[in-house]
Amino acid sequence: MTRITILSDTHIPKRAKDIPQRLWEEIKQTDLVLHAGDIVQPLVLENIAQYTPIRAVRGNMDPIELQTVLPEYDLVEIEGVKIGLTHGQGAPNQVKSYVRSLFKGHDLQVVIFGHSHQPELSNENGVWYLNPGSPTDTFFAPYLSYARMEIDKGKIIEIKILSLA
Repeated sequence: MTRITILSDTHIPKRAKDIPQRLWEEIKQTDLVLHAGDIVQPLVLENIAQYTPIRAVRGNMDPIELQTVLPEYDLVEIEGVKIGLTHGQGAPNQVKSYVRSLFKGHDLQVVIFGHSHQPELSNENGVWYLNPGSPTDTFFAPYLSYARMEIDKGKIIEIKILSLA
């Protein structure tokens, strides 16, 4: 079984000095972290990588040193489950429509995005759309959050948004 922690919009150090301690405990027990951008401080990726592998994409608030090394989107395959990872762009109510068009034609089971800071988990035509929200900022969101996904033998066992409140 593969356990994945999903993050977006950490905005370190602008929104918080560090990732919340409870989330660090989760990261230490996970097989992979997927980060959907707006990391802001490159050290965040290095710190996570001390505990587990990480795949990340750039967000609109990331500095040039991340913009130049991280892709706009990534395609990740875990135990045969195909995942699209991107940050997103535009107004909060337009992000999912942008993400749909970005991954159109890809045969994905899960699409992960961020940008709006609003946690969301929905299934459209057999594809899961997941925005884990932000673990450090509630300006546009009802609570601090991240997500967890578990995959076993090529099947998604669990996708869940978890509150840090």
